[in-house]
Parts: sequence; C-alpha cells; structure tokens
Amino acid sequence: MTQELGPLARTLSVPYYEDALPAHDQFHAKRVRDIALRLAGDCDGSVDRDVLAASAWLHDIGRPRERAGAIDDHDEWATAEAAQLLTAEGVESDRISRLKHCIRAHSIRASSPEPETLEAKLLFDADKLDAAGARGLIRLACIVGERSGRTDEKYAVIDDASATDLETSDYPDIGLLRNWAQERVDMLYTHPGRRLGRRRREFMDEFFTQFAGEIGVTGER
Repeated sequence: MTQELGPLARTLSVPYYEDALPAHDQFHAKRVRDIALRLAGDCDGSVDRDVLAASAWLHDIGRPRERAGAIDDHDEWATAEAAQLLTAEGVESDRISRLKHCIRAHSIRASSPEPETLEAKLLFDADKLDAAGARGLIRLACIVGERSGRTDEKYAVIDDASATDLETSDYPDIGLLRNWAQERVDMLYTHPGRRLGRRRREFMDEFFTQFAGEIGVTGER
C-alpha cells in the first residue's frame, strides 16, 4: 500500500455517504476527523493519527443503509465493511484491527463496547463533540427532523412546553436537544475532549437562555 491510510479511507468512504442526510454525511465525518486530530494533538500519549483519521472517515458509512432499513446496526456493518475495503487495499491487519475497534466503539448504544485504545476514545469524543456547541445543536435538530420525517411519525416539537398556551403535547420539546447534548458531553473520555466539551457546554447554556428569551420566558424586549 502506497497511499496513506487517512486519505485512502476518505476516498473509500465518500460513495457511502451519497445518500446520507445532513446529520451523518461526509461533512460530519470530516468534522469528526478534524476534531479527533485536534484532540490528539493535545494528548500526552502516543496516537496513531492515520488510524484515527481513517476511522473517522469510515465510522458512519452504514448510516444511510440503517436509515433505509437495510441493516440493523450501522456500527457493526461499518466495522465489517471497512475491514473488507482496507484488506483489499493491502492495509496491514494490525492497523485494520485497531480501526475496527474504533468504529465498533464509537456509538453510545448499549450494544457498543467501551473504547479501550486511545484512538477509540478520541474518535468517541470527537463524534460526541460534533453534537455539542453551535454546529452540534444544528446537527441534533437535523436528527430530530429526520425522526419526525418518518412516515406517520411525529418525533418532537422545537418549542418550550412550559411557555406556550397551546394544548400540551406528549412529544419532547427543546429540552430534548439540551439533554442530548449534555448527555454526550458528560460521556467524554479524554482530558482534551472534556476541556473542549466544557467550552461548548458554556455556549449551549447561553444559547438556551437566549432561546427562552425569544419565546418570552425571560421577558425579551
């Protein structure tokens, strides 16, 4: 293999994202790659940046298939698919094994294993941090839209149920985004990840204060 692993994974991953919705598209994969490498630069331990970058590009390649109902678990599918792709390109088996663990452990699902390597922890943190801060909140709103857009399903309302005189709804409100984002920030593994998470949490606190003011809860002028 002559091409570096990170750029190779990017090339291999792009076709899988062609049918992806905004929350899990190739731009999400790039942001996760960028955040992961940024965190790696602040880590004390040794990081295989190529494995880290490659796992970021490939971690969500199964999302479009999962959304379409073709597979049940995008983590498991992407792990196997990435291994096949990289094996065909002559990537060393030990690097493929490390990348597979990163992909398999990046999710917060109960079925996902705990990330054990530093690369896996950095990928996990980067993926969760892309659901926090300004871009993260937009991304989470996109996920709400995806779930609300399913046939005959309404998932959530972006409002504040405590501040409306309309009939109350059984659907989650804006608090869902706050809870999702805070849950992810609370789960971060690495020191640089937690440090960045604190800064993004501060922004989100300001955002939700502003949100409440705009709908009259705090008396916006």
